[in-house]
Amino acid sequence: MKNYIKLLKSKFGKYKIDGYVIPKNDDYFTEYSKINRLKIISNFSGSAGLAIILKNKNYLFTDGRYTIQSQIESGKNFKIYGFEKLINCNLFNNLTLGIDPKLFTNTQIENYFLKHNKIKHINKNIIDEIKKQKENKNIPFFSLDKNIVGESSKSKINSISKYLKKNKSDYIFISAPENVAWILNIRGGDGPNSPIPNSRLIISKSKKILLISKIKKCKELIKNKIIKINEFLDNDELPKKISKLNGKNFTVDDKSCSIFYENLIKSKFEIVSREDPTYHLKAIKNKTEINNMINAHILDGAALTKFLYWIKKINKKKISEVEAAKKLENFRKMNKSFLYPSFDTIAGSGKNGAIVHYRAKKGSCRIIDKKDIFLCDSGGQYKYGTTDVTRTICFSNQSKKIKNIFTKVLKGHIAVATTNINKDDIGKKIDKRARKFLKRSNLDYAHGTGHGVGFFLNVHEGPQSITKINKIKIKEGMILSNEPGYYKKNKYGIRIENLVYVEKTNKKLFFKNLTMAPIEKDLINFDLLTNFEKNYLFKYNLDVYSKISKYLNQNEKKWLAGFI
Repeated sequence: MKNYIKLLKSKFGKYKIDGYVIPKNDDYFTEYSKINRLKIISNFSGSAGLAIILKNKNYLFTDGRYTIQSQIESGKNFKIYGFEKLINCNLFNNLTLGIDPKLFTNTQIENYFLKHNKIKHINKNIIDEIKKQKENKNIPFFSLDKNIVGESSKSKINSISKYLKKNKSDYIFISAPENVAWILNIRGGDGPNSPIPNSRLIISKSKKILLISKIKKCKELIKNKIIKINEFLDNDELPKKISKLNGKNFTVDDKSCSIFYENLIKSKFEIVSREDPTYHLKAIKNKTEINNMINAHILDGAALTKFLYWIKKINKKKISEVEAAKKLENFRKMNKSFLYPSFDTIAGSGKNGAIVHYRAKKGSCRIIDKKDIFLCDSGGQYKYGTTDVTRTICFSNQSKKIKNIFTKVLKGHIAVATTNINKDDIGKKIDKRARKFLKRSNLDYAHGTGHGVGFFLNVHEGPQSITKINKIKIKEGMILSNEPGYYKKNKYGIRIENLVYVEKTNKKLFFKNLTMAPIEKDLINFDLLTNFEKNYLFKYNLDVYSKISKYLNQNEKKWLAGFI
């Protein structure tokens, strides 16, 4: 890492810059990418971060999930700050900072740097000069039948066309691969944990479709002609194509249209809107998608329950966090519908559980001590559905203090699950419900309570979320996580996470659980639960048993029945 920093700084003179900015995202702005320039320069492996390398100082910015992890991985060589310090960043002034214009949006640069510093676009990525990035394999894109996704691509394109006509826009540039995936009902193999098809899309108001990607990846779509795509373009052909398009204006996506592509479009067209409507359309899952997600979660819940029974009741050996994560994956692999994890499993024992997004590594992880509590956050990509679940468990009797905190986290979890969404209809309001029991004891957690989830796509997808600031209205068909927690540095971590979807019954909106796995009863102080909360827990565990028991053996069934 030090050598890479030194090599980077040696390039400053050549490019006439005072510093260089390295984000976590690749040029498709995906959260989890096979390309990770930030890790190369900083050793930071979290999913959200940005580094600034100056001549004499190095800065790393990240969020509350990674407060401890960033210090461990990067603290020796970087000054570490929260993302809030990036807004109108004044930690340094009057410097010229180099950026790769394919990795930033204009809005990011305006919000972060232009008030106190200058920006210089460098079209060749300097990190790639120092260490060449491995090219993604050309895994072909594949299409999903309507009986899997519930709505045809033609119907989705009609919705986009109506949006363009309403906003008097000739074209839209879809730059987020997950949005391309949703519109065309295609998936790919470009994410390490997500079936992302790295591609971009131009749709005209007259419904003409141009798919921009590596042609090799599109060969199945071209051959089978399942989707009506008017033209396939290689990435290098886009500048020439833009210059030949007729019309006056474009809509782009403010979240994922880079400066490079925005400038390319602006060379001929006026940009009239910066909002891709696909995010909101994609967030509302139809009945087919919900049913497929329900089925995926039943399979996933059975695998997790088998694991919980095994690690608590069967396993007598000393195992490491890595071995526990591998065992859980093996239980998931027992089902033919399982493809791969939806993110790298977080398996933290004792003090490692306090690292919110901890990644256990062979050779440096802990042996799971039976005296400690164990936090396991994991998920899977299935045919067809995406799962994400956290359970915190114990192997021996814990102190009253830990049980009380776990119970307060559980009370917050139940408060979210039983929200009257007609009253508390935005994430900001629901987040308060999750934290209120902890806050009575002056306790809190430094991450959001919930994130949106894609259908057989990214495990983190907006625009909906349950956080202190999110104001997106919660609507029927949305899927979110419900995951309050508490973390005691160098001691332990507690988190309880289910995925939920929004259902409408008698004109009222409710959350319904997707996740089907028992919640650790040995960490609950039942004296702190109200009758309402006890009834909720009873009904939830009964529902879990009714849905997954047929996948369990007799001993696993008997153990699971003990939660009812």
